[in-house]
Amino acid sequence: MFDLTGKKALVTGASRGIGRGIALSLAKQGADVVVNFNSNEEMAEKVVEEIKALGRESFAIRADVSDKAQVRLMFEEIGKKWQNLNILVNNAGVLFFSPFEEIPEEQWDKVVDTNLKGQFLCSQEAIRLMQGGGKIINIASIASGGAGIGFNQIAHYTASKGGVVALTEAMAAELGPKNINVNAIAPGVIDTDMTKGMLDDEAQKKAMLARIPKGRSGTPDDIGAAAAFLASDEADYVDGVVLYVDGGWLAM
Repeated sequence: MFDLTGKKALVTGASRGIGRGIALSLAKQGADVVVNFNSNEEMAEKVVEEIKALGRESFAIRADVSDKAQVRLMFEEIGKKWQNLNILVNNAGVLFFSPFEEIPEEQWDKVVDTNLKGQFLCSQEAIRLMQGGGKIINIASIASGGAGIGFNQIAHYTASKGGVVALTEAMAAELGPKNINVNAIAPGVIDTDMTKGMLDDEAQKKAMLARIPKGRSGTPDDIGAAAAFLASDEADYVDGVVLYVDGGWLAM
């Protein structure tokens, strides 16, 4: 258990999957949580109700994290309601499978703008609300390391997540003196809507699980637990780190 009582958090892309798992994990540890979403308001409001059922304050805000104007309005609303922010989790992301030579430019832009530019834009706004310090957690991926991790046809996703790692390190170096810790979580194969196609294919699922020493795919709760640690006071001296939560995938 990590005590986040009284902390104010924003989790982007929190209406489902890993984002929902992180939002609920932070709330279980005592944090009030803003649920950001881009398209599915109904699912976002369900997460808000789950958080409120835990006795925490929560509300949902629609914003496309790749759009500077929408991001600014989101943080203005948070500032009006809370005046400050202690925790930002940059989780919003998209994934498409396309052979490298066939990746459309608009698909490349969508992936990089959401997965990388979105983290940059949200972090810029967040630090203005982090009076006295805070924690920023960027969601990377085991694909951050590029080739050799077992996935094909995601060059744009790999590039965006590699950029997240570099951005995390640069932010940590620059924001450390402001008492803002910046770390990344690199999930492995997590059972979400995003990985449904891979895990529904029995042959592919068997091959993937054979690479994981733990013998199972991860869950959003696994990532939520890691986020709760990095958001806590216990992680005050953890800065500029990429925490791989992959069941041992990379160790293989």
